[in-house]
Amino acid sequence: MTYRGMAGALALAAAMAGGGAQAAYPERPIRLVVPFGAGGITDIVARQVGKGMGDALGQGIVVENRPGAGGVIAAQVAASAPADGYTIFMGTVGTQVVNPLIYSKLSYDADRFAPVGMVSGSPYLLAVRAGVPAATFGEFVAYAKAHPAKLNFGSAGNASSPHLGLELLKLTAAVDIVHVPFKSGSEAVNAAIGGQVDVVMDASPVIMPHAASGKLRALAVAADKRLPSAPEVPAAGEVGDPGLQISSWNAFFAPAGTPAEVLEKLSAALQKTLSSPELRQRLASQGTQLYDGTPAEYQRFIAGEKAKWADIVKRANIKMD
Repeated sequence: MTYRGMAGALALAAAMAGGGAQAAYPERPIRLVVPFGAGGITDIVARQVGKGMGDALGQGIVVENRPGAGGVIAAQVAASAPADGYTIFMGTVGTQVVNPLIYSKLSYDADRFAPVGMVSGSPYLLAVRAGVPAATFGEFVAYAKAHPAKLNFGSAGNASSPHLGLELLKLTAAVDIVHVPFKSGSEAVNAAIGGQVDVVMDASPVIMPHAASGKLRALAVAADKRLPSAPEVPAAGEVGDPGLQISSWNAFFAPAGTPAEVLEKLSAALQKTLSSPELRQRLASQGTQLYDGTPAEYQRFIAGEKAKWADIVKRANIKMD
């Protein structure tokens, strides 16, 4: 065989080996970077959906919690990871929509992530501590208007989804309530239970156990209909505030440049997982709705979210730097 022929044979063998390695994806566990700590609704969904995807792919998906800075830390970790399909990221309304609106400089570009698909959404519930003299949403609004800047609300931090939800409430209900940021949603809820803050807003799985025990009083679901997991709590439209609609939503992403065939495998595994009746029922009982898992669904959804939150951020004058 001539040198040229041998070189060609080696090149062909290398190409075939590369193609075989690509076809074998995934060959090792996949890291799922989550922008909040363990135990919250985002982490719960990530672990349950991640397990299903791992089963579909034949490899484990290992959750790595990277909380802090409104999701900036986790997003930066994911954005700088190799684009080989072995790191995926659970993006949220904060990381993908709000942060680009409130930071003049970000260490990542939200629009450069490659979408794997939508995952879930969980409408927020508005709740007050037991000592607030308001048994209904209407009584709460009347009390807040009669006592401007006397009530305060806790959130998971500046520009977090709960913070934005309360800013939206202030706009739609025309009330003046003082913001008290905490490091996490659980800290804010615990502060309300302990009487340090008056008002909180968070997902149903976070609020309802404390409402059931009488430590909090759930006043409204920030959605257009009641939740199956909390049928006794009226929807925003029922209490006269149809504009109060906010949920924590999640989507899976991969670093920019991830090969199309890898994204297709990840998306197929996600869609298979989200179609599980058992998983859908289990999460629905916790107040979480699973979404269509396709990248196309994400693209349609994100356009509306960007328009909505750009308006709210502008009206509430929220800026981080």
